[in-house]
Amino acid sequence: MSELLERDGVRGHLHRPAGAGVAGLVLTHGAGSDCDTKLLRAVTDGFVERGIVVLRFDLPFRQRRASGPPHPSKAAEDRDGVAAAVAVMRELVSVPVWAGGHSYGGRQASMLASERPGLVDALLLLSYPLHPPAKPEKLRTEHLPGLRTPSVVVHGSKDPFATTDEMRSALELIPAPTTLVELEGARHDLAPDKFPVVERAVTAMLDLL
Repeated sequence: MSELLERDGVRGHLHRPAGAGVAGLVLTHGAGSDCDTKLLRAVTDGFVERGIVVLRFDLPFRQRRASGPPHPSKAAEDRDGVAAAVAVMRELVSVPVWAGGHSYGGRQASMLASERPGLVDALLLLSYPLHPPAKPEKLRTEHLPGLRTPSVVVHGSKDPFATTDEMRSALELIPAPTTLVELEGARHDLAPDKFPVVERAVTAMLDLL
């Protein structure tokens, strides 16, 4: 069961499982897309089938305009958008609340969790953009040593934003339990129709419970 949700600056789709939810997940998109991507829809369905309440939502930059990438100067507003979605979910459920997203969305969720310890109970990072393609020296790891939230990172072995070894090294910076789920042959989009991204992401997150 799903419904459109627009409140407190949050715009998205709320999906409820058949029974009582065992956790709540707020899930958002990457820099070039919105919350209606094939990946987010597939991941949402997989979690709902396993008893998770999911809010699939658009970040503030996407609410402002239908296309185009986010501007770096507005990234804090996108983190505020994740926090607003978490607040809505906290009002809806009395179970653990997770935050996650694909690429840019996951990065902003992880930065928010580093800035505000305890805001969420776990993170799901799909294709974390560790560095720009072909620029491995520009690592996006500054906030990781301050991240004390258990995290699941789903990574494709052919993702140009990080090699698996680079991702492993980055996760060692996080002083909290981390799980790296590698999908052999997958690229940045994780192609849920070709790879078991949904099954493996759901299993890894439920293991945190």
